Amino acid sequence: MTSFDVNVHYVTRVEGHGNLKARVRDGQLEECRWEVPEAPRFFEAMIRGRAYHEAPPITSRICGICSIGHTLASIQGIENAIGFVPSEQTLLLRTLLKHGETVQSHILHAYYLAAPDLVGAPSVVPLATSHREVVLRAVRLHRLANEWCDLIGGRTTHPIRAVVGGWTRLPTVEELRGLRQRISEALPDVEATVELFRALPFPAFERETEYLALRKPDEYAWYGGDIASTDGDVTPLPQYRSKVKEFIVPHSTAKRAKGNRSSYAVGALARVNVNYDQLRPLAKQAADALGIRPVTCNPYLNTAAQVVEVAHVMEDSLDVIDRLLERGLREEGYAVQARPGTGVGGVEVPRGTLYHEYTIDAGGRITDANLIIPTGQNHQNIEDDLRALVPTLEGKSREEITLAMEMLVRAYDPCISCSTHLLEVEFV
Repeated sequence: MTSFDVNVHYVTRVEGHGNLKARVRDGQLEECRWEVPEAPRFFEAMIRGRAYHEAPPITSRICGICSIGHTLASIQGIENAIGFVPSEQTLLLRTLLKHGETVQSHILHAYYLAAPDLVGAPSVVPLATSHREVVLRAVRLHRLANEWCDLIGGRTTHPIRAVVGGWTRLPTVEELRGLRQRISEALPDVEATVELFRALPFPAFERETEYLALRKPDEYAWYGGDIASTDGDVTPLPQYRSKVKEFIVPHSTAKRAKGNRSSYAVGALARVNVNYDQLRPLAKQAADALGIRPVTCNPYLNTAAQVVEVAHVMEDSLDVIDRLLERGLREEGYAVQARPGTGVGGVEVPRGTLYHEYTIDAGGRITDANLIIPTGQNHQNIEDDLRALVPTLEGKSREEITLAMEMLVRAYDPCISCSTHLLEVEFV
């Protein structure tokens, strides 16, 4: 088709509402837009004036999928603001809780939202009949992750046990041993997941871009670290505003971001590109099987990178539990002394790097907050990818072009409603 229009309201199998628009005339791309029409949300304003300990349970409600990541980013930002240093046990348990969320979200996206595209199915529902064992495998892994998060965090979503200063309840030794056994028994399902996605036909499309992710010298970073770019620069977390440059566009209620270029990407593929050398052995095998090496620039392979990360966090969790059991669980309390200050939290949630910044006064109340959501950082990169993708689809039908565009958006696993912050005001 040399002239056509694409107008999708709304892209399906993603969280929230996003529109696709493209106009091609005589083979030339005249317009290509990724629109976010969601109503704005005001969590920064909502927590202003609140006591610092109220921020984590409130901000966790930004997302029902990344609620654990929001809780941990909020806790980290507040602890950095008031100068509290958590114990090794607390950090290990936070990592274990974060790993549960990663499996929970990645399995949901890879199996239920992305896989149907790769096998030509309209949804996962018909696959429950045609590929029963595959769907049952997804259910097993997802159930494990849900119960994992419940065990450590006190709930499957919106955790209540992780608080500023530590934990309101620790898991027992028996509970940790039971979780370890279940994770170990689930490794064959992880290996089968790698083989499944190795056999699926990911679209062949590449566009060079900048990838950002947290990085630490001694581990695959999830909780804290520096902001590393595949362009080679590294930014200390407290200076995130110098790297993450937010801006707005008229066709979106969500802010966007750029770094060294017009856009950058965060998420599983960005993390693997930045931290490939820190992957656990099982995850490196998965990356090799799925054709991911730094720097991989095919955005469709973000789903494959999620599978790699599932392998990584499953294996890493076994080590985290072993370290907790070896050192012995100790009741530590969670009383902290509030003092004025500003602190930044940085956590890798399933969709990318999440930033929570807080300023707290002498009375322990929040006077200012800034939250930057991963999908908000990805919006401009999605649009730039779409602009590069459409011209490569010459000769395809409008239906094929539309599907390719929708698949690209879905590959980012966007959490659209979480990313909206703007409000248009007309003064009369």
